[in-house]
Amino acid sequence: MATTNSSTFKIILGSSSMARRQILAEMGYEFTVMIADIDEKEIRREKPEDLVMALAEAKVVVYEGIIREKPSSKEEAREFIKGYSGGQAAVVGSVLVTNLKTGKRKGGWERAE
Repeated sequence: MATTNSSTFKIILGSSSMARRQILAEMGYEFTVMIADIDEKEIRREKPEDLVMALAEAKVVVYEGIIREKPSSKEEAREFIKGYSGGQAAVVGSVLVTNLKTGKRKGGWERAE
């Protein structure tokens, strides 16, 4: 069985997500965080699965067929949570890995309800 030596490649995490940082750290990887200065609200897709792949680092909540992204304030977060009462929400997330030497990309999305 081949083992991966993290010193043979460099990992750049393109996300401000503390959860993603923790996962990589717990797996024993050393990495650099580089966050793109983009407005995620400017990237639009009709399907949540397409949106998360386009954002490549975002979590998207789908409630009653409407995409709800990260709340912009505590008040909006409270309203989202109140609105979920009696309904069903799903979280759609994605991961996209790019090999900067070869340009090869691999990614996928997952939905949890």
